[in-house]
Amino acid sequence: MNWIDSVWPSLWQSLWPIAPRHWVLLVFIAAALHAHLRGKVRFGLVRALTDFTVLIAPLNSLMVLFSKVGREPYLDPARFPELKVLQDHWQVIREEALALDDQGGIKAASGYTDLGFNSFFRTGWKRFYLKWYGVDQPSAAQKCPKTVALINQIPGIKAAMFASLPPGARLVRHRDPYAGSLRYHMGLITPNDPGCFIDVDGQRYHWKDGEVVMFDETYIHYAENTTQHPRIILFADIERPVYTPVVRWINRIFSTLVMKASATENEPGEKIGALNKAFGHFYKLRQKAKDFKATNRTGYYVGKWVLIIGLLLAIFY
Repeated sequence: MNWIDSVWPSLWQSLWPIAPRHWVLLVFIAAALHAHLRGKVRFGLVRALTDFTVLIAPLNSLMVLFSKVGREPYLDPARFPELKVLQDHWQVIREEALALDDQGGIKAASGYTDLGFNSFFRTGWKRFYLKWYGVDQPSAAQKCPKTVALINQIPGIKAAMFASLPPGARLVRHRDPYAGSLRYHMGLITPNDPGCFIDVDGQRYHWKDGEVVMFDETYIHYAENTTQHPRIILFADIERPVYTPVVRWINRIFSTLVMKASATENEPGEKIGALNKAFGHFYKLRQKAKDFKATNRTGYYVGKWVLIIGLLLAIFY
């Protein structure tokens, strides 16, 4: 009898009494720890276990474990030959980005209608959507027809935008919540200077005109432009290549049901997804919580932890 035959019966008997809801809790904790331990750069453990990204941590672990492109922070763009057409036409894309920026089209959201990038606007980041998970952007087709046509040639591009980081702007350390995509950046108008950079899991890269960089946005990263020159890039979400049709199907279903619901507008009148509509209402409550935090920091954190623990008890006990 080998050790598996001798240990497995007692192990199974010890695990069997665990209630299904406790199994769910264990899965979420294991997935959150998986995300926390992947990189060299990490947030504190408490933040890792209480961040809202824990809600989809099991899905993210599935995407990472079945990924075809490895698990390194930076990826070789040559592994995605279908994207080369963008780099071949980068000057055409640059011309449309320049014209759009001159018109003031690359800008922050007006109001609380962009859940995914809301916090970035406060530190100077700006954007103009070209495509977003199957939702049409009429203003993009009108103002950037050549770029939109190039993007639409490539099925793997799920979302794309022009993203601006003006002089002095920065993005704080964060990890994006969704591992079903990979991040693509192509420099269009850049300082070509190490002072304008992105740092992914402790490895720094500075953008260059016409050059592409790809990375896994679920690693902790941040960006800063310390130069006196603006930076505009083509920014895209590329569907993560995964093993097995089932995992690919799960990824696409999530994209259709959830990411599509986070669509927002470039201009008034364009479609705003259900998640962003809800975010507009939620942010009013959040602002009240921030006001309370400013006057009673202790009370704020006590209330926060009571709410978190209460929700966990309600779900799992």
